[in-house]
Amino acid sequence: MQQRRLALDDSRPLWQAMLAFLVPLMLSNILQSASATLNSIYLGRLIGVHALAAASSFFPIIFFMIAFFIGIASASSVLIGQAYGARNEEQLKAVAGTTLALAIGSGAIIAAASWFFLPPLLHLIGTPLDVYDDALIYARVWFLSLPLFFPYLAYTTFVRGTGDSRTPFLALIVSTVLIMILTPALIRGWFGLPQLGIVSAAIAGIIANALALAFLLVALALEKNPLALDMSIVRHMNIEPRLLRTLIRIGIPTGLQMVMVSLAEIAVISIVNRFGSSATAAYGAVNQIVSYVQFPAISIGIAASIFGAQSIGAKRFDRLRTIARAGVTLNWAICGALIAIVYVFNDAFLSLFITDAHVIETAHDLLAITLWSYVIFGTSSVLSGLMRSSGEVLWPTALSIVAIWGVEVPVAYALAPHLGLRGVWIAYPAAFCAGLLFQTIYYYGFWRRKKLTTLLGDAKPPEPVAT
Repeated sequence: MQQRRLALDDSRPLWQAMLAFLVPLMLSNILQSASATLNSIYLGRLIGVHALAAASSFFPIIFFMIAFFIGIASASSVLIGQAYGARNEEQLKAVAGTTLALAIGSGAIIAAASWFFLPPLLHLIGTPLDVYDDALIYARVWFLSLPLFFPYLAYTTFVRGTGDSRTPFLALIVSTVLIMILTPALIRGWFGLPQLGIVSAAIAGIIANALALAFLLVALALEKNPLALDMSIVRHMNIEPRLLRTLIRIGIPTGLQMVMVSLAEIAVISIVNRFGSSATAAYGAVNQIVSYVQFPAISIGIAASIFGAQSIGAKRFDRLRTIARAGVTLNWAICGALIAIVYVFNDAFLSLFITDAHVIETAHDLLAITLWSYVIFGTSSVLSGLMRSSGEVLWPTALSIVAIWGVEVPVAYALAPHLGLRGVWIAYPAAFCAGLLFQTIYYYGFWRRKKLTTLLGDAKPPEPVAT
């Protein structure tokens, strides 16, 4: 394999290699969030609030439909990382081929079935009647893009599994720039283009994803990357039962976790809404700011998973302890710095979203309660990511779900009647602390002994990282 393995490069400290991987990954997360925000602005301002409502009304359906494939794609990154670290090009191509076949097949099936299941689903989630027709058109066009979107998502995950986060980031820049130009052009009919109204954003997304995927494939071919789409991968584009079982075993728990997190947020917002529109506005502003602290924490967990998978594939088990230590250190340095900046300038940041002094004061209090705990969340993500790198997914996922549904939601419901909104926000650090406790117990007491002993055979397992 000709591309340098970032995670296995001994020429520089591991934390530097992880940081080089993290920067494009974090920027990708920010860019994706900014792109979604920009699309909402275009629809709301250039067409009207009904267009924005129509596009937003079926988000729960989108999230549910793609969550499980995101889990499968995440599972493929673990297998890709292990094969890449082991220099097993045949296994790498087999994983890529099976995942691509699954991506195209499942995308086509869901797209075809959506023509029939979308109308009852939109009624089921209570889509307002005045936006129902527009929501149905928008949803159908968006679902028709899945046979293209799933392979694009899969390929970005593959490439990151080899330790390359830069190429997917460049592809995302291509996609974002095209969306920024095409969406208003299709809404207004610029450059002689047709005025497509509500479906402009969806059509722009299809074109942008197609060209971004093309950019990604060309870049991989020029780099002579083993994941470049050639006949050797095309020959593997069939469902291999053994690999499919592994992808499902690793991927389904991850997809389920995403769904459970989404449902928990619905439960929390239902409590917040009881305190009135000002509380809901404060919730929205706080979440916008917190997301930019949460992105690095999630990214560091992904990095730990990919670097760990490559090390396991190369049988460099001695590096797992160093990966965990580097991940925890980077989490506290990066997230800690971001949290400090937000605490110093929180009023200025909040005023970007809201102007009401009372709402800003409420949001200020909520940030003070919850923001610090995201370094705890990030530490938990590192330990969970490292365990996932060995294919151990069920228990880290189950423990995360227990922290959310066994701590966060009950604490919010229990404290809200007594402490108001503060009680709801106390639930977040309570859940993060509980999650770290659960992950640490499993990491020290079970995974390190069971999984690492299996991997190392008679060799002495690495010492656990101090968290």
